[in-house]
Amino acid sequence: MDGIDGRVRSAVDVWLRWLPRWQIGTARPRTRICRKCTGSPIASAAGFGPDVPHAVQHALIGRISTIIEDAVDDYTAKNLPLLQRELERAAARKRRSGYQPAEGLLPEFQGLDVDPEPAPGAPFLFTLGEMTGADAEEQAPREPLSEPAKAALRHEIELSDECARSTGTAVCLALIEHRPRIAEAVERLVEPQIEALVSDMFRGFDGPEASRDGLF
Repeated sequence: MDGIDGRVRSAVDVWLRWLPRWQIGTARPRTRICRKCTGSPIASAAGFGPDVPHAVQHALIGRISTIIEDAVDDYTAKNLPLLQRELERAAARKRRSGYQPAEGLLPEFQGLDVDPEPAPGAPFLFTLGEMTGADAEEQAPREPLSEPAKAALRHEIELSDECARSTGTAVCLALIEHRPRIAEAVERLVEPQIEALVSDMFRGFDGPEASRDGLF
């Protein structure tokens, strides 16, 4: 199985194959801050500047984040039995919580709003958000943990967090090697769309200099 370098390379390759399909006109404005992308060290490692659209960043950050999450899941399953048991119980409760429209999405869509903003005067017949929790099953009360079990679980959570930090550092260092490929793709595929959009916005606007020329 590929190590961190190979997994990061594969994630960048998939993102590069996805990027030509992205169109700025189909991007939805966000009404909330994206917790996955805002302040992410992955964005810095990729070399994303502030002008790179969120959807473009989110698609790569989501795939890179999955590498970290998979590594933590593997470490937890092998080394942290108490935490693994709690995660399995949480997963079982989630399966009984009914329909969850945000589950099982591709990385480029994870963490985004499942419904677009409605157009004024044109409400939706129904939304995926309204269907969340449909067909939920009754949940059994969660059994309490003893104090020693809580302390042991907290220790395992600390170990899991340390695994996430160390893997995240390794992933970001590996991603830095791909900055030239990422920058070239953004320059070739994204920036022309932004320039065209800006040009369309200001088409027909002559500006103050032209206005003064027309007065004299």
